Amino acid sequence: MNAAALQTPAPATPPPSPHPAGERPRQLVLLGGGMAHLQLLRTLARKPMPEVQITLVAAERHVVYPAMGPGLIAGDYQHDDCTIPLEPLVKRAGIRWLQQQPGSLDAGQQTLALGDGSTQHYEWLSINTAPAHHSEQLEQTIPGAGKFGLCVYPLETWAQRWQGVSELAAKKALRLAVIGDQAAALEWALAVQQRLPSCVVTVLMLPATAGTPPATAGTTRLLQRLKAQRITVLHDTALQIDASAVHLGCGAQLACDVPLLALQHLPPAWLTSSGLALNADGQSATDGYSRSSSHPQVWVANGDSESLLRHLPAVARGARLPATTSRSGAGFQLLFGGSQQAVVAWGRYSATGRAWHWLKDWWDRRQLLRYTM
Repeated sequence: MNAAALQTPAPATPPPSPHPAGERPRQLVLLGGGMAHLQLLRTLARKPMPEVQITLVAAERHVVYPAMGPGLIAGDYQHDDCTIPLEPLVKRAGIRWLQQQPGSLDAGQQTLALGDGSTQHYEWLSINTAPAHHSEQLEQTIPGAGKFGLCVYPLETWAQRWQGVSELAAKKALRLAVIGDQAAALEWALAVQQRLPSCVVTVLMLPATAGTPPATAGTTRLLQRLKAQRITVLHDTALQIDASAVHLGCGAQLACDVPLLALQHLPPAWLTSSGLALNADGQSATDGYSRSSSHPQVWVANGDSESLLRHLPAVARGARLPATTSRSGAGFQLLFGGSQQAVVAWGRYSATGRAWHWLKDWWDRRQLLRYTM
């Protein structure tokens, strides 16, 4: 298969255009290969939107299923066990695919500049990008992080970055610090310790931001799991990282050979100059429909994929949005617990054990099949 085919896959027999001759179809651009967009591609395979030209902009060819990410780090799964290839999904959905990185976004002009220098206009833009770290951006967030830190994200290329750590750990016991801003960092810490049991693992949880999800019963159980595994959890800021330590806001130093950066709440570099309204955390400010509060033609699927799946197709077809309804309470969670353990949580209820690990493995594999069959 040539490179052009990978960049713009299309169905074997494209449907006839519903637009009169000379009329340009309205453009819906999906920026990023996040799970909300993958769910939307599955929906489009069953319910096409011929009145809209849909383009996916995503550089990666495979997406790691996020729930299986800790298992990948821990060594429970090989890379191919937990990845979703984008090409079959794109073909079944019958949309364009531009295998490019975003360069910049101009929300006022409704254009997206791509890494190859081209631009893509849109009537609607949906943003659902997975966490990804860049050295320059990390240096601005935590000095020294870009030079000395090892990025957990993107998970698609994790194995390449982890190889050197595994080789070094085979020679001596390492001191590893998992630096994160959400509960997923607790799962990563358990995964790292399972993979390298001779190493000392510490979690540095950065202060919660306005956009950080509140602690749940599952988070509390994870903290108990870390305590049982003798993993220390520190709640502090990281002022600087050097070759041997993480300098903390309290004035102390955390001795560290390998700082693992698991920052999920780090906004993409192109967002700052996009013109979109931002909240105090530097993320896109949104309304009750997950639309940008300043540019309602831009949708942002940070964590609420359901709103995107319900409302975006309706808007693209010209329908009016229903009144929003507030939702409260934590949903069902199955979390990685390390050492053949998993945590289950529903509302205020939580439990941990080997049986939940079997359930999580079965459930994750079952969900993965939805995107690969």
